[in-house]
Amino acid sequence: MRTEWQIAFWLVMLILFGFACYMFANILAPFVASLALGYVLDPVVTRLQRLGLSRLAATLVILVIFLLLNAFLIFGLGPILGRQLAGFVESLPDYVNKAQMLITDELASLLQTYGGDWLKKLGFDAPSTVEGLQKSLGNFIGQGAQYLGNFIKSIWSGGTALVGIVALVVVTPVVTFYLLLSWPQMVSTIRSLIPPRYRQSVFEIAGDIDRALAGFLRGQSLVCLFLGVWYGVGLTLIGLNFGFFIGISAGFLSFIPYVGSTSALVFSVIVALVQGWPHVGLLILAIVVVESGQFLEGNVLSPKLVGESVGLHPVWLIFALFAFGSVMGFTGMILAVPMAAAMGVLIRFAVKRYKDSSLFHGLGPDAA
Repeated sequence: MRTEWQIAFWLVMLILFGFACYMFANILAPFVASLALGYVLDPVVTRLQRLGLSRLAATLVILVIFLLLNAFLIFGLGPILGRQLAGFVESLPDYVNKAQMLITDELASLLQTYGGDWLKKLGFDAPSTVEGLQKSLGNFIGQGAQYLGNFIKSIWSGGTALVGIVALVVVTPVVTFYLLLSWPQMVSTIRSLIPPRYRQSVFEIAGDIDRALAGFLRGQSLVCLFLGVWYGVGLTLIGLNFGFFIGISAGFLSFIPYVGSTSALVFSVIVALVQGWPHVGLLILAIVVVESGQFLEGNVLSPKLVGESVGLHPVWLIFALFAFGSVMGFTGMILAVPMAAAMGVLIRFAVKRYKDSSLFHGLGPDAA
């Protein structure tokens, strides 16, 4: 088969795969979660096999532990998070409105006190300037609330609400069990489908992707766990309303780069500002808790646990988040980093092959 036909064939297959992911995005969440869990837990099952357990017994042990953890999360933390979630959703509009009023009033006071003379010299009227400032800030906060609502709506619709939650809790363990049980056979089957003349290159690429994804998935999972505990316990200890829910949610969302830390900072600052006003002690403590968590994540946890395994430029990472999120919603944002890492490996391989080719060096028959 000519090279052009091979390229066309794989491009068509890639387009069909992307179209299928787009069409079934609403039901992919439990299967994506199962695939990620299977990928992360397969080395654990293999290690248990080395200790003398059969593949079935090792998979059952992992399944039991997973179900016990799910039971603890549902019956232990579930009621607490449920109550705080209900209160947070109900109180958030009031918090946002009060925060907007406090900020605009303080800015107006500072502008009139310290900027009135400068405004007169520049030909501006202080009251109208203050009114315009309040209107602009109100529009900015309104747009932010709209974007936040759209994001929450995408999460809600992407998981198909209650059906998605039930699917994640019920379907994910079952699918993960079957994936773990047949993981070696799946890998062997995929390997056997690769043409022998391409196996060396494909295995090389697969090894690079495996190292990138393994480091990210396992390391980032531990980072998310630490941040959830750090934010949740820290914000609760300082007395912040809904601090436990904000912290745990931010820890979970930290699997998506920049989203978890940003949500923790924004929501904790809004709640602390309104709850502690006119005193700023609670606001300072909330910022200290969040920023210390971000410092530990950026300087200690991520370098040690995740390292440079993904190897993605921040601009490419942000683009991947927006691109996959716009196509597949919340599921796409979860898939953004692993898919971008895999694409990065493929692009680096293609660039390496191009630089080694006669097309780059000009040594082909057309060079003369």
